[in-house]
Amino acid sequence: MHMPPVAHSGLYHPDDVRDNCGFGLIAHMQGQTSHELVQTAIHSLSCMTHRGAIAADGKTGDGCGLLLALPQVFFRAVAEEELNVTLASLFAVGLIFLNKDPVLATHAKAVLTAEIEKEGLTVAGWRVVPTDTQILGEIALRTLPDFAHIFVNAPEGLAKADFNRQLFLARRRAEKQLASDPLFYATTLSSQVISYKGLVMPADLPRFYKDLQDPRLASHIVVFHQRFSTNTLPKWPLAQPFRYVAHNGEINTIMGNRNWSVARTPKFENPLLPGLLDCAPLVNRTGSDSSSLDNMLEILVGGSMDLFRALRMLVPPAWQN
Repeated sequence: MHMPPVAHSGLYHPDDVRDNCGFGLIAHMQGQTSHELVQTAIHSLSCMTHRGAIAADGKTGDGCGLLLALPQVFFRAVAEEELNVTLASLFAVGLIFLNKDPVLATHAKAVLTAEIEKEGLTVAGWRVVPTDTQILGEIALRTLPDFAHIFVNAPEGLAKADFNRQLFLARRRAEKQLASDPLFYATTLSSQVISYKGLVMPADLPRFYKDLQDPRLASHIVVFHQRFSTNTLPKWPLAQPFRYVAHNGEINTIMGNRNWSVARTPKFENPLLPGLLDCAPLVNRTGSDSSSLDNMLEILVGGSMDLFRALRMLVPPAWQN
């Protein structure tokens, strides 16, 4: 007797797997900035809550976040209003995780400021990022850093690409000096993008980072990511997006890739990145595989390699079957 197919309503089915990260991109094709687009990205992110794990406290996620084209109007306004600082025609903003120990935080800010100024750039000021920690879970609170924006002015006539290279070199030197501080982390430090991310639930991201509720915070492109942690424990710095990528999946050759990055480091010489070897190791060996991928992509693009070529090198086509 022929039996009709059985519907698997509400039951597990191997074709219905939802246990890995979710990410997306929303952009205005003509480059028109708006706060509505940011709100739409946040709503889209909240629709992917099921793509990440939730800790036992019911409030701590594996990490989520947004990577936005730098909202210049917003940051010019808050620098003027809160710091009485006028930003240059070309400027950068960084979101920095700092130690809650005020002595360590002050030291980290001094180190990063000094390295930026070594590049001939000007640190215009530091801003405390408005946050609401009441929405966080117990697990997220245990490793909670403090949050600060750093504003950096470029001298007149400096090209944007050169400006971002100098910021990268300064950041890497500072990261090396502050490696013993477990809470220090520069999520982004750029004239092009800014990141808001952390161990929060997607719907709570704009409640935690109050900037995201400000109607002046407008962008024409937003990348959003909800993490499902598999090969590393959830940490504030490992929330995505990273500085260049939002990555979904595991890299099963990660140990070999990291070893090759160490072996080839002496060959990484580029006139556009002077003193690059002083920034070694160029790829982290303790973060997630996605963070290591982001590290290497940042180096290749910073050395003026075409983005598509760099990605093709880092994610080669499948060679078998």
